[in-house]
Amino acid sequence: MTLANPKIRAALISLVTAFFLCVTKLLTGFLTGSLAVLSSGIDSLLDIVMSGINFVAIQRAEEPPDKEHPFGHGKFETVATILQATIISASGLWIIYESYRRLMAGGRLVRLEGGIGVLSIGALVSWVIARYLKRVATATDSAALKADSIHFSMDVYTNAALVIGLAAISYYQITWLDSVLSMLVGLYIIYEAFFLLRHGLRDVVDAELPEQLRQEIIHLIEESEGQIIEFHNLRTRRAGSQKIMDFHLVVCRKLSLEEAHGIADALEKRIESAIKGADVTIHLEPCKERPCPGPRQCSLARKPSSP
Repeated sequence: MTLANPKIRAALISLVTAFFLCVTKLLTGFLTGSLAVLSSGIDSLLDIVMSGINFVAIQRAEEPPDKEHPFGHGKFETVATILQATIISASGLWIIYESYRRLMAGGRLVRLEGGIGVLSIGALVSWVIARYLKRVATATDSAALKADSIHFSMDVYTNAALVIGLAAISYYQITWLDSVLSMLVGLYIIYEAFFLLRHGLRDVVDAELPEQLRQEIIHLIEESEGQIIEFHNLRTRRAGSQKIMDFHLVVCRKLSLEEAHGIADALEKRIESAIKGADVTIHLEPCKERPCPGPRQCSLARKPSSP
């Protein structure tokens, strides 16, 4: 895999950006003593972990099927999403605990202007990278990059909120507000992790594709050309960026094997061309109607009905 692959390139850019933000925020947090800035730095540290996981997972997911993985490596992205959600949850809990401990013990904050400046720059950088990752995730239908873009988007809001909070602390000298803001960041991180985990688990348990996408598949089958009598037993699932589907297609039993295969092959190509990442398997069945006048005079060879 090379950087010519847009998914791998986006994952690497995300990793470098997360590293830059993390180092800057952690240094500023230690210098100012602000737990809110440190919490944001820890959140960026998680971005490094997650972007690194994404980089490795996407590389594996893009590999072609092999002897050990005949169905491809798409679920490496799913595993990466679940792992991200687990790490995010743990960090959110730690931030809440540390915020409570600091709130009880008290603490002194200095040079808050530096923290405000760093968080403002962080919000701007996160906004730019989030838009970029979302664009690539949409173009490639990557669940891992989509999760990464969501996390960077959340950084924009949390950083903006922390900037307002630190400004209030600096102006009104309300030091306890720093710990409260950190708790809110921790709660928001856990909230975000829940949705990432739910998304990943849907792929693990092979949940059906969204109804809108299923209807698009049905429409493509119904509008296809060829001697198709009907179709049924449509099943769909996702593995990373792959949308895996299979169904039974009924054709005239007097068609030759080559003709029947040609109809199925044309339909597979039609669906794969219309739906990015589609992996289609068609099981051909002979029509059981008797007597059979043959494919030329068959009155049943019409637009197929929905399953």
